[in-house]
Amino acid sequence: MRIAVAKEIEVCERRVALIPDTVTRLVKQGVEVWVETGAGERAFFSDAAYEAAGAKVITDTATLWGEADILLKVSPPQEREDGRSEVDLLKEGSVLISFLNPLGNPSVAGRLAERKVTAISMEMIPRTTRAQSMDALSSQASIAGYKAVLIGAAALPKYFPMLTTAAGTIAPAKVFIMGAGVAGLQAIATARRLGAIVEAFDIRPAVKEEVQSLGAKFVEVKLEEETTAAGGYAKEISEASKQRTQEVVAEHVKNADVVITTAQVPGRKAPLLVTEEMVAQMKPGSVIVDLAAEQGGNCACTDPGKDIVWNGITIIGPINLPSSLPVHASQLYSKNLSSLIQLLIKDKALNVNFADDIVDAACVTHGGEIRNQRVKDALQALSGVAS
Repeated sequence: MRIAVAKEIEVCERRVALIPDTVTRLVKQGVEVWVETGAGERAFFSDAAYEAAGAKVITDTATLWGEADILLKVSPPQEREDGRSEVDLLKEGSVLISFLNPLGNPSVAGRLAERKVTAISMEMIPRTTRAQSMDALSSQASIAGYKAVLIGAAALPKYFPMLTTAAGTIAPAKVFIMGAGVAGLQAIATARRLGAIVEAFDIRPAVKEEVQSLGAKFVEVKLEEETTAAGGYAKEISEASKQRTQEVVAEHVKNADVVITTAQVPGRKAPLLVTEEMVAQMKPGSVIVDLAAEQGGNCACTDPGKDIVWNGITIIGPINLPSSLPVHASQLYSKNLSSLIQLLIKDKALNVNFADDIVDAACVTHGGEIRNQRVKDALQALSGVAS
């Protein structure tokens, strides 16, 4: 059994799929590990460290991709500078494990199916107790929530904590966090550590206790519909509920020094939480950090990947925040992959067992077909738009 770690070619991607410590454990289990030269360089893991861990460092990309039984990545397959797609480098019958964005970009799943690749999407790992150690969305979202607060604090022209000085008392900053999933909860904890007064909002009433346990005030909006989808994710709500929500949160946005938005719906445009009217009511110098920028943004003024100033308000739309902390992001992702690999390898042989609920949920393509109905529907919808 040969596992290969590819070097990421996406410009902003600094993470690596496996770190040397994880490689050591896999090698001890009798697995052969190949690592593409330079794969860990941007995460500060050298080729020498991988060799010391027992991996074989491969300089030829085509050899690494073409002879791997399991190919591990962070970002979805990309188009290479030489004009070839990374999908075309995979051998038929091999396994690809990566973030694949199958609902947002289902065409990649279609190409993987044509290539007869068994593709396992890290986004599709179910949110169950048994799958927690494999939940890469959560491990990476936690990093994003932490970094979002640091970005907001650096951009704010004020202190975060209350300070009593000889020159007078400094009032603490007010932080409003919209969305109390993994990223939001980590943002709450980080903002509290920095001494801010924190309020948080989420359409799911079940998260109220978690928010309060971290020392934040929960802003509650009573809605007459179900707000929690399968797996604990926030569910897309009706236009009437969206309007009601905006009316309630508008005052909290107005009074905040920093607003951090985290609401995302897999495969869909991010819900609009902060309108232009809300931004216009904020105090000059206030900051918005929009973690949903890649999906269109929770703020109407967000420009993905850019920092802009709109009527005196700084609006930051970061892309791929976990990659900005590549050491720990890679460490956590590597652990997620290692846990998943234990399900797929039995007696040193590949065993893709669809009777296992985790494998069944996460495996997007197998045997030349797309297995996931939601991905099939997304691809059909995309084909309809293209035609």
